[in-house]
Amino acid sequence: MDLQSVSTIRTVKDGVRPALRARELSTGGSGAPYEHLHLTPYSPTIGAEVSDIDLARPVEPEVLAELGRALLEWKVLFFRGQSLTAEQHAAFARHWGEPEIHPFLPKAGIPEVVRLAHDARSPGVENVWHSDVSFSATPPLGSVLRAVEVPEVGGDTLWADMAAAYDGLPDRVKEAVEGQSAVHDFLRSFGQLLTPEQVAKAREKNPPVEHPVVRTHPETGRKLIYVNRVFTERITGLPPEESRELLDLLYDQARHPEYQCRFHWRPGSIAFWDNRVTQHYAASDYFPRPRVMERVTIIGDRPR
Repeated sequence: MDLQSVSTIRTVKDGVRPALRARELSTGGSGAPYEHLHLTPYSPTIGAEVSDIDLARPVEPEVLAELGRALLEWKVLFFRGQSLTAEQHAAFARHWGEPEIHPFLPKAGIPEVVRLAHDARSPGVENVWHSDVSFSATPPLGSVLRAVEVPEVGGDTLWADMAAAYDGLPDRVKEAVEGQSAVHDFLRSFGQLLTPEQVAKAREKNPPVEHPVVRTHPETGRKLIYVNRVFTERITGLPPEESRELLDLLYDQARHPEYQCRFHWRPGSIAFWDNRVTQHYAASDYFPRPRVMERVTIIGDRPR
C-alpha cells in the first residue's frame, strides 16, 4: 500500500457510511416464499427467528433445504423452546458438516460440544466482535449455540453482517484492501491463558495462518470483511502503523447498528449462524449472575 492510499484511509476513516438500501445489500436471495418455514426477521439483512420446529426430532430433507437457504439469506437463525441433549445438538449441526473439536475450550459431555460457563468467579470474555476460530486454516462454516442457563436480564448476543459492512465501505477503502492478506493467530486470545510449554505444544497444530482481508463467500459469492479483533494479528507486508490503522477501520465496521441484529436468550433458545459472513459479540452485562451456553462448531473451508 502506498502513502497516498494510507492518506485516503485517514481521510475517510470518520466518514465510513452506514448501511445503504438494506434489502439491496442482503445476499440477493430469490425472495420466493418459504414452503416449510415461518420466519420472523430481526433486521432488514441479518437475523430471523424460525417458528414451529422441534430440533430434537429428525428434520425432514425439504425442511433442511429451506433452513440452508434461510441461513444464507439471513446469516443467523434463532429457535425458541428447544430441549436437546448434547448428542442431539451435535446431530443437528452435522447436517451441515463435520463438527470441530475445539483445541482450547472445555467440553460438555462429548468432544463436539463446547461449554461456555460464566459466573461471579469467571466473568464473560466474549464481549469483543469476532469470528470463531479464524486462526484455523479452515475456519468454521458455522456454529450452533444453545442456552442452558441465562440471566433474566442481560447476556444478549449481537451479530453483524460483514457483507453489508463491506458494501458500506467507500470505494477507495475497498481498493486499498483488495488482494491484501492478514495473519490470524490464537496467541492473541487463548495464548494468554497458556504456559510457554502449552503454547509450544499448541503451536504444532495451530501455526499462524494467512487469510484474505476481503473474503468471497463460497456459496453466495458476496464479498465480505474477514478480519477481527480477537484473532487477526496484522496485514501482511504493511508497516505496523499502517496495518493497525487499516485494521482498526475494518474492525469498526461491525459496530454499526445498521449491520446488526440482537438476540435475548431464554433457556432452550438456539442460534445457528454462518460464521463465514458474520461476527458476533456477547454482552457481558450480566455479571455476577451465571450464564451457561453450549456450542457445536462446524468445520468450514479455506477462505478465498
